[in-house]
Amino acid sequence: MANLTLSIDAELLKQARIRALERDTSVNTLVREYLEGLVARDEGLEPMDAFLALTESVHAGSGPGGRTWTRDELYER
Repeated sequence: MANLTLSIDAELLKQARIRALERDTSVNTLVREYLEGLVARDEGLEPMDAFLALTESVHAGSGPGGRTWTRDELYER
């Protein structure tokens, strides 16, 4: 594992230590878990970004130039 040096405000570090104690863990573990979650969220967004880009290129919908039928026309018997 690599080491990381951070510059943090003393009051922020104090509050982080309190949170770590409340969770029976260390500030190091809190930071590592935060970074792991951050990376996992970003990786999870890539498929969503691709999907949204695809939907922008598809011109289907009920707005102008979209559907040309009405619900009643679909259910004519």
